[in-house]
Amino acid sequence: MPQATVHLLRHGEVHNPDGVLYGRLPEFHLSGLGQEMARLLAEHFRQRAASGARITYLAASPLDRAQETARPTSEALHLQIHTDERIIEAENYFEGMKVTKAELRRPRHWPRLVNPLRPSWGEPYKQQAARVMAAVQEARLRAIELAGGDFGTDGPEAIMVSHQLPIWATRLSAEGKPLWHDPRKRECTLTSITSLVFDDDGALVRVMYSEPAASLLPGAASTPGA
Repeated sequence: MPQATVHLLRHGEVHNPDGVLYGRLPEFHLSGLGQEMARLLAEHFRQRAASGARITYLAASPLDRAQETARPTSEALHLQIHTDERIIEAENYFEGMKVTKAELRRPRHWPRLVNPLRPSWGEPYKQQAARVMAAVQEARLRAIELAGGDFGTDGPEAIMVSHQLPIWATRLSAEGKPLWHDPRKRECTLTSITSLVFDDDGALVRVMYSEPAASLLPGAASTPGA
C-alpha cells in the first residue's frame, strides 16, 4: 500500500478578456466556466472520498484563482484551505503583457530571451520544482498525520491547488526529464490532476495524470498564467 498521494490540481479557467499573461497579479478570478470546473472537481473528490479515499489535507496557492478553485472541494470534503506560498505561480518578466510575436520582437525584451533553458525571462525551472516539491513533501506528512491511522483504500491523500508551469516543472523533475520544454506541449490542462504517489519511506513511486473536467475544456481560454 502506498503511504500517501499528493494531487497537484491546476486551477480552473480565469476571466481574462484581454488575454494578458497574468502571472502573480491580483484580481484575476475564475470565469463562470472556471467556477463550473471547480465544482466538477469537488464532486470528483467527493465521490472518491465516498468510495473510501482518505483525503485529509487541502492547500492552495495564495492567488485568487487557486483559492476559488479550492473552495468547492473544501466545502465538499469539509477541509480547511491551507494557503501555501511555495505553490504560487512562477515569476515572469512578461507579467501583465499580452505576449505576441510582435511584442517579443521589441529590442527592449531581447536580454530576457537569451537563455530559454533557465529561463532568462522568469523564475528558474529548477527553483520552481524545488519549492513545489518541498511543499508536496510537507503535505504528504500532514496527510498522514491527519489520517490518524485510518489510511483508507489507497493511503492518505492531499490536494494542492497550484498553477500550470510550477506543476509541469515539478512533474518533469520527478520523472527525471529535462526541465526546458515547449510551453505548448505541457500536459497540464485546466483543473487537471497530477498525482505524485509515495511509498512508506517517502520515495516517489509513480506519477499519474487525469482530467476529470475534460468535458469542459473545449472552448476554454488557453492563455497560460506564466
